[in-house]
Amino acid sequence: MAPRTRRALYSVTVFLATCAVAGSFINQRVAAQSATDESTLRDSLRNFTNVYSLVEQNYADKMTTDKTDKAIYDGAIPGMLHVLDPHSSFYDPKAYAQMREDQHGRYYGVGMTIQPQPDPTAKGGTKIVVLYPFEGTPAYKAGVRPGDVILSVDGKSTEGMDSAAVATMLKGPRNTHVLVTMSREGSDKPLQFDLVRDEVSRPSVDLAFMIRPGIGYMHVTNFMETTSREVGDALDKFGDINGLVIDLRGNPGGLLNEAVNMSDKFLQKGQIVVSQRGRAFPDQVYRAAHGSDTKYPIVVLVNRNTASAAEIVSGALQDHDRALIVGETTFGKGLVQTVFQITENTGLALTTYHYYTPSGRLIQRNYNNVSLYDYYYVRDSATQPKDKANLEVKLTDSGRTVYGGGGITPDEKIDNLKSNRFQDSLVIKYAFFNFSKHYLAQHGSVSKDFTVDDAVLQEFKAFLKSQNIDYTDQDIAGVQDWIKTSIKSELYTSQFGQLEGLKVRAEWDPQISKAVSFIPEAQSLQEHLKLAQKTNPANH
Repeated sequence: MAPRTRRALYSVTVFLATCAVAGSFINQRVAAQSATDESTLRDSLRNFTNVYSLVEQNYADKMTTDKTDKAIYDGAIPGMLHVLDPHSSFYDPKAYAQMREDQHGRYYGVGMTIQPQPDPTAKGGTKIVVLYPFEGTPAYKAGVRPGDVILSVDGKSTEGMDSAAVATMLKGPRNTHVLVTMSREGSDKPLQFDLVRDEVSRPSVDLAFMIRPGIGYMHVTNFMETTSREVGDALDKFGDINGLVIDLRGNPGGLLNEAVNMSDKFLQKGQIVVSQRGRAFPDQVYRAAHGSDTKYPIVVLVNRNTASAAEIVSGALQDHDRALIVGETTFGKGLVQTVFQITENTGLALTTYHYYTPSGRLIQRNYNNVSLYDYYYVRDSATQPKDKANLEVKLTDSGRTVYGGGGITPDEKIDNLKSNRFQDSLVIKYAFFNFSKHYLAQHGSVSKDFTVDDAVLQEFKAFLKSQNIDYTDQDIAGVQDWIKTSIKSELYTSQFGQLEGLKVRAEWDPQISKAVSFIPEAQSLQEHLKLAQKTNPANH
C-alpha cells in the first residue's frame, strides 16, 4: 500500500474512531441505543466514507497527505464537534502533545519565549526574536537577553522559519547540547551560546509579592498540575497578612482538581467548591477536603477572559462569601471536557458535564444560535443577557443575591483599561521592547533605583522619530505614566528578569490598585457572613 494511501486510511480511521467515542462510548454508560438510532449512526458513517471516497477519486487536485490531514483534522472532525458546542475539540498529534505539555507545566529545552517580528530585510519579512528567557533556565544563565535575534540553531539558519519551527529545534532530551547563534544590538559580531537542555518549568503563579504593607498579591495565569502547590508556596512566603488580592484576569482555566485544591486553601472543610452534572456519568460534588482557618479578607480580580477553572474558584469564593469578586463579568465557560485518547497521539476533548457553583448557579453562557466568532469575540451584544430579569437567581451563604447562566458577575465593577490609537501603535510596533535594546546598548545597564526621568523620555522621543513612529507632545503627555511604566518594565525585564518587569507593571496597574481599595469591603463581607451565621446557623 502506498504511503499516501496508508496515511489517508489512517486519517479516516481517526475520524471514525472519534465518531465512535463521541457517540457509542458514552451510550455504553447510559443505555443501549435503539435500533433506529444505531441504524441512523451506521448510515451517517457510511455516507461520510462514500463522500470521502468520491473526493479522493475525483477532486480536481491531487489529495496529498497535507490535504487529507486538513480535510479530516481541520474540517470533518472540528465541524462535527462545533455543531455540538463551542468547547468540544479534537487534538491532532501536535495539539495533543502541546496540551499534555501545558498540563504538566514543564518541558525539556533552553527556556525562553520567542516570537517573529517584522524585518523587511529577512526572508519572509520576519525575524525570530527572544522576548525573554525564563529565570533560572539554561538560556537565562547563559546571558541570553530580550531582543536577541536567533540567526541559527545547530548551524541551521532560521531564515524563513516561524517561531514554532525554531522552538521545536530548541527543545530536546535533557542534558543534550544545542548551539544557538544570535545577533544583539550594540554587538559587532554574532554571539554563540552553547546551551545544555534541561527541564524548564513554567509557573502558573508568575507573580506573588506584597503589593502594599500587609497586603499580598498573586497572579494565577492558568490551572495546571502544580498550581495549588504554587499558591500554597506563595501564601507561605507572605506569612501573616491583612489582606490578599488574587488576580485571575485572562486566566483561561485548566485542570479541575487544581481549581478545587486552590479553593480548599481558603474555604472551610467540607464546603462545596463545584458540582458537575451530565448525562453519561454520575453527578460529582467536589468539596474542600482539608479547609483553612484563614481570616484575612480576599479580593478576586477577574475580567471577560477569566474562564472555566478560574470561574470555579471565583464562584466558590463568592458563593461562600469568602471573597469579594471585582472586575468584569467572566467568560461563562461552564462545560466540562473529558479527554478521550483516540490513538497513541490524538485525543478528543468532549463535553461530558456542566459546572455549577455551590449555590447552584450554572456558569455556562448561552451559545445556541450563536456563531463561534460571536461566542468568543462579540459577547456583549450577541450572547450576554440584556438585563438580569431572565437570569437564574441564587443566594450566597449570607443571603446575598447572585445570578447564574452567564459567567460570574462581579460584586464590584472595575472597567477594563482602554487604550487609544497612539498606545496601540506603540505596542504593535514593539516601541518599548526595541527601545529597551537600544537604551541598554547605549548605557550598558540600569540599577534597581532607576527611574524614567525627563532625560529618558527625551531619548524615547528621539528613538520614536528614528523609527518613523509619529507622535505629538500631546500624545505623550496624555499617557505619560503608562509610557514611563512600559519603559521601566521592559528595561527591568532585560536587566533583572521577567518577574521584575511584571512587578513594575503590577505596582502601577490602576485595576490592581482599585482591587486593593476594596479590601475593607471584603472585610465587611466576612463580618456580614458571621452575623448571618449567628442569625441562621444553617448557613454555616
